Amino acid sequence: MFLSDQTITNIILVTLIVDFTMNFVADRLNIGRLTTHLPEKFSDVYDPKRYERSQQYLRATTRLGTITSTVDLGILLAFWFIGGFGVLDNFVRETGWSSIGCGLLFIGILAGCKFIISLPFSIYSTFVIEENFGFNKTTPKLFVLDLIKSMILSMVLGIPLLSAIFWFFESSGPWAWIICWGVTTTFILAVQYIVPTWIMPLFNKFTPLEDGELKNKLFAYAKSIDFPLTQIFVMDGSKRSTKSNAFFTGFGKNKRIVLFDTLINAHTPDELLTVLAHEMGHFKKKHIQRRLIFGILQMGVIFYLLSLFITQKSLFTAFYVDTPSIYTGLVFFSILFSPVDLVISIIMQFFSRKDEYAADRFAALTTKKAGDLITALKKLSADNLANLTPHPFYVFLNYSHPPLAQRIAAMEKIEGAA
Repeated sequence: MFLSDQTITNIILVTLIVDFTMNFVADRLNIGRLTTHLPEKFSDVYDPKRYERSQQYLRATTRLGTITSTVDLGILLAFWFIGGFGVLDNFVRETGWSSIGCGLLFIGILAGCKFIISLPFSIYSTFVIEENFGFNKTTPKLFVLDLIKSMILSMVLGIPLLSAIFWFFESSGPWAWIICWGVTTTFILAVQYIVPTWIMPLFNKFTPLEDGELKNKLFAYAKSIDFPLTQIFVMDGSKRSTKSNAFFTGFGKNKRIVLFDTLINAHTPDELLTVLAHEMGHFKKKHIQRRLIFGILQMGVIFYLLSLFITQKSLFTAFYVDTPSIYTGLVFFSILFSPVDLVISIIMQFFSRKDEYAADRFAALTTKKAGDLITALKKLSADNLANLTPHPFYVFLNYSHPPLAQRIAAMEKIEGAA
């Protein structure tokens, strides 16, 4: 059935190279679109010096991203074609552990190597680029603590889930993919529920928004649109960065709206109201629920395809592994799935941008403060040194939000029609 090992190799190679080339070209086009002329619409929040800094920041982050992706691709291809996967599989089998233990060790070693390779780039990004541009507030101690917490959390959550997937695929026959789909869906929903109260507080401090004008405005607005708001939290984002944001997390009784403390310090109550109205708009328009449902359905398709491919000897010989196993099949299938994943990512980005326009429109119409939302977004772009002139191809590949100039133009039409 299906594909020969050479065909699988060719598909993966072509996809990896095409993906890398597309992103490289998009980066070059994005840099080439930079201009010394400050767009007139942003002259109220950018001065020429800050605008130049934003372009320097884009060049620096793009350069690091190109180096990182080049190193990642080079190491993957080298490890693959020198037979590294086969050597690693033989090593874990020699431990004499159970198949589940071997699988956890195999994936753990790969994850550990990936972590070691990415660590220097993460350090450089945080303590050189972000530091040079005035964003970084992370101390070396906090950086190390974050890494340790992340690793422990990954093991606590990942080991039971992977073990369950390995066990069900080994013991449940043709129904394994459905069982694993159900188990993973339950796991994701459970994690989403506990994220606000158990996981996020491991990294940041969350305090209820204090009484005052802002809280009164937000709760009055939530009541006016029938949004079930019980609490708004302020996150101490300033302990890691000067960048600002707001977000919606969790679901059910544990859903939260969170404001960065840096956001509160930089915006007026009316501006913050429109930012929160945008987040509530995602909920009222059911964007979050749709994305969750789509993700669950996508996961079901992935498990079904995985159940087909892990029985194919050619998948393993393509990676120079002699003895098929569930754990190597899971890793190899994730690489083989990359062409589909690339297409899905582009489609999801497209619909995400449409959702952002819809949330903007919802906020502008329900608050009747389109001007304040425009000002808030402008301030956010200036504070975060955002790129004001992204290339359309770069947006097509990477942007989950529309370019700021296009969002502002859409809201100006709403404001003009009001």
